[in-house]
Amino acid sequence: MQEHLDYFIFGIMPYIALTVLVVGSIARYERDPFTWKSSSSQLLRRKQLVWGSILFHVGIITVFGGHLVGLFTPVWVLDALGVPYALKQWMAVILGGTAGIMALIGATLLIHRRVTDPRIWRHTSFADIGILVLIWLQLLIGLGTITLTLQHMDGAEMVRFMTWSQSVVFLKLNAWAMVVNVHWLYKIHIFLGLLITILFPFTRLVHMISGFAAPFRYLSRPGYQIVRSRRKSVKPAE
Repeated sequence: MQEHLDYFIFGIMPYIALTVLVVGSIARYERDPFTWKSSSSQLLRRKQLVWGSILFHVGIITVFGGHLVGLFTPVWVLDALGVPYALKQWMAVILGGTAGIMALIGATLLIHRRVTDPRIWRHTSFADIGILVLIWLQLLIGLGTITLTLQHMDGAEMVRFMTWSQSVVFLKLNAWAMVVNVHWLYKIHIFLGLLITILFPFTRLVHMISGFAAPFRYLSRPGYQIVRSRRKSVKPAE
């Protein structure tokens, strides 16, 4: 039973998550473009929103970027640059841990704001609070894995996850066998990450794509926007 579960989570679920992410995002943009927004409630309890939003967004973007670089940088690049595995581990612990704490505090403030203010709660959907709680839980578990990382500063576990991530991208179907023996906390962390990816197109998280795509859309515009000047009214001759 455990082997089948590991195969599903690490061997099949990544492809389900990537497929739903791409197809679901495109379908939502084509079918419901007016729902492609963050649905901000900044007019209500704005001060708490500002602090929570800044901490959350700065922290989560840093964590997300760190995971992308950390997992998808080929091992041979680290070796060619002479980057010690222990140094990379310490950078992940210090920078990732700090960003994770910022994001967790920010998410806590945002959840507290939504749950305790009746006006905001009336305009909060199940998807809004559900995805925020999942991210909060994911951040908490991610910070918990730091204690495990400190026990493997030789980089063995890091290389294992890097190899698995890159093998999934290159469609190596036996990649799942590389991570079946990792600690259960890592497994939950990966599972929640894939679950959030699956839910991504159906929540307000889709506005993140607009943030990344905006510069490319601007550069690929067909031409300059034509702005007409307002004509001055001509006073009729008397």
